[in-house]
Amino acid sequence: MTLFARLASDVQLMFRRPPRQQYAALCYRVKKKSSELEVLLMTSRDTGRWVVPKGWPMDGRCSYEVAAREAFEEAGARGTVEKQPIGTYSYPKVLKSGLRVACRVQVYVLEVSDIAKNFKEKGERKVEWVSCDEAVKRVQEPELRDLFLLFKRRMAEQLATRSPKQIPAE
Repeated sequence: MTLFARLASDVQLMFRRPPRQQYAALCYRVKKKSSELEVLLMTSRDTGRWVVPKGWPMDGRCSYEVAAREAFEEAGARGTVEKQPIGTYSYPKVLKSGLRVACRVQVYVLEVSDIAKNFKEKGERKVEWVSCDEAVKRVQEPELRDLFLLFKRRMAEQLATRSPKQIPAE
């Protein structure tokens, strides 16, 4: 490696910022009659790509509380959120200024019990309930695809051991 290439590499490392942290909710429901597992996807406001509800840290709130809050504000989804993340994924975010930053998203599972008729971002996004397999086809981030597959396997095991009375409502 030439001296110039090494200096250029060192300068890049000096200015590289750590990824910015966000928190997301992997929202799901199990249909009462068919026992089908569905996850919630929505479109982003800027690019229209399929995503899960997510947002920046909030003062005074735990990470899982932020995930639940974003699910409500962005999709009207309310329910029970797990306190431990199922995993993380990364994606490049383009800020309003045009600056591109790396984001690391910690994902929390949220069992949806209610969808609000009115919520902060209603009408700004398209929201759909889909199978985990369909979610894997729609999202762009490979690590998020892996989380949907992991979640599908986990739920298949849980649903196999539940009696019909334990399956949550739609």
